[in-house]
Amino acid sequence: MRASRLLSLLLLLQLRGGLTAAQMAAELEVSERTIYRDIDALSAAGVPVYGDRGPGGGFQLLEGYRTRLTGLASDEAEAMFTIGLPGLAGALGVGQAAARAWNKLMLALPAQAREEAGRMGDRFHLDAADWYRVAEPTPFLPDLARAVLDCRRVVMRYESWKGEREWTIDPLGLVLKAGTWYFAALSGDRTLVFKVASIRTLTVTRDGFVRPLDFHLPGFWAGHLAEFEERLRPERADLSVSGVGRDLLSRQGAYAAEAVAAAGPVDADGWADITLPFETVDQAARLLLGLGPEVLVRAPDALRARVEEMVQGILARMQAPPS
Repeated sequence: MRASRLLSLLLLLQLRGGLTAAQMAAELEVSERTIYRDIDALSAAGVPVYGDRGPGGGFQLLEGYRTRLTGLASDEAEAMFTIGLPGLAGALGVGQAAARAWNKLMLALPAQAREEAGRMGDRFHLDAADWYRVAEPTPFLPDLARAVLDCRRVVMRYESWKGEREWTIDPLGLVLKAGTWYFAALSGDRTLVFKVASIRTLTVTRDGFVRPLDFHLPGFWAGHLAEFEERLRPERADLSVSGVGRDLLSRQGAYAAEAVAAAGPVDADGWADITLPFETVDQAARLLLGLGPEVLVRAPDALRARVEEMVQGILARMQAPPS
């Protein structure tokens, strides 16, 4: 662990020049006292590192000194895909490895290319979480990620809407969807999808498994999403919607935006026919009430009746004298 940290410290000094102990401590997630001890260890090993006192001071390497320790260790190679995504790397438990891999990659680049790469990293950022949502805790994510990489069977206690039960599964891959982590896993001859935040206990066993050669995570996930959407919204509503209504409806999710995009021709008054998938009559009625007079429900009859019932309920409450 310390050897890895000393290498990280050396690469930081070589890549970024003068750094204070506080800056290095924040970067490596250790105390300043640990940084001072590590600086002493580097000096004792013959690395020409020196410090400047006072405001603006810090530690740096003797001008012209270069280390050639830029080969990637196994954990750094695994973490390569998370480079530039510190939140993702940290969640998966490979934050330090990703940082070391990034520094080694930068050191291997010519000076101009290094500057351009650094500029891209400073000016573009990916935040995968949705608005107005607090991230759910995923304490078992690093261990699960390790099991995915090493093809290790896991035993977990998992809570779903059906209750809590124990599973023995072979984890195949992890997916970050709109700020929420999911994973695909084999259970017998079925490939299932689980939510990482719903794991209550997790044990990574010593038993390995053979990953199916024909399993492709992006392709599987795309198919899973399509099936989920179909199961989630099995019903269809025939609507006539104004231009304002179509704009409002398109903001209600990808499924609604797709329905709007596939709308029929617009008539002289700016209205168009739309077929909208929905979950239940109640859910659809509440959604369409939000469009007000910008929508007309043509079918099914049950949805028309439920919208009318809700409207009558609203009117009755508005006309009732204040209590």
